[in-house]
Amino acid sequence: MSEVIVVTSGKGGVGKTTTSAAFATGLAMRGHKTVVVDFDVGLRNLDLIMGCERRVVFDIINVIQGEANLKQALIRDKRVENLSILPASQTRDKDALTQDGVEKILNELREMFDYIVCDSPAGIERGAQLALYFADQAIVVTNPEVSSVRDSDRILGVLASRSQRAEQGRTPVKEQLLLTRYDAGRVERGEMLKVEDVQDILAIPLLGIIPESQSVLSASNQGVPVILEEESTAGKAYSDAVGRFLGEDISHRFMVAEKKGLFSRLFRGAA
Repeated sequence: MSEVIVVTSGKGGVGKTTTSAAFATGLAMRGHKTVVVDFDVGLRNLDLIMGCERRVVFDIINVIQGEANLKQALIRDKRVENLSILPASQTRDKDALTQDGVEKILNELREMFDYIVCDSPAGIERGAQLALYFADQAIVVTNPEVSSVRDSDRILGVLASRSQRAEQGRTPVKEQLLLTRYDAGRVERGEMLKVEDVQDILAIPLLGIIPESQSVLSASNQGVPVILEEESTAGKAYSDAVGRFLGEDISHRFMVAEKKGLFSRLFRGAA
């Protein structure tokens, strides 16, 4: 049975779209038929990170308004088998997203895919509400900063009270935490929250820790999901997170700052 996974946060700029692209790619690489859906109508960044912006002809709003069918709007990834993208509109208003329209699309996608990864806008505006409403599972993305964690706590409240599962009295949305842009050195210096501090505040299981990495920006600029950058720390961390999501027993990495060797300390002093 297919599942709808929403990638969400209360604050913008924490790495939701990077996470959606990497996570969907990772699931597909493990043999699961996966589609990633962009709910950020008006901005539409997912297709850029996935490297398929020139292939967008129809989008989710075209499908909702009957201007195209779902198969016309879906874009198959050229690098990873089993992976497809449903882009958002860059020109329409967010109000063009309707609950009935989104539900119809998700029901069709459930017949075609094992996992439906929804890239939600930040906060609780229209696109975010609809992405959250139909979720079976939620990956809550946050940075180790007080404001980011506080806003994520607000999103957990929305998931608990406004999802379809909550309305129908069904099993709650399964929530998991993904901590992004984690810099162990800054944590040691007291400039960022510790993993344990974030967990104490949000009180949901930890899915993964994504270290601060230049490879994230580099991959995004190239239109490549960072999980395909297999030698990068961020790529490895996303791969670990996907494995944990699928039930694999994988220890958390990148929680401790690298100790500088003698030569690196000498060169840093010389600089």
